Amino acid sequence: MPKIVFVSSDGSEETVAVDAGTSIMSAAQQHGIEGIVADCGGSCSCATCHVYVEQELADRFDPVGQFEDELLDTTACERLCNSRLSCQLVMGDHVDGVRVEIPESQM
Repeated sequence: MPKIVFVSSDGSEETVAVDAGTSIMSAAQQHGIEGIVADCGGSCSCATCHVYVEQELADRFDPVGQFEDELLDTTACERLCNSRLSCQLVMGDHVDGVRVEIPESQM
């Protein structure tokens, strides 16, 4: 099972193991990770599951699509080069151990 390290805005970390094929957003919800609101439930239409993906593994995920790119311009916290919507990040062995930082606010 691939693992995700969630880093909250206060610097605390929580590591969770998930089934391959699970989105990072779904993993956060399943494990009670604070800070990922996911108002739209993962349909890539709200930008409230914004995260910063560690640079080392960021390129192993599918590239940013058009809708995600547009939504990333509307996030509550600053969009950075490693900003992604966690609903669009699907876990697998190729990204095992990925660290994602949760911004201070989603709204």
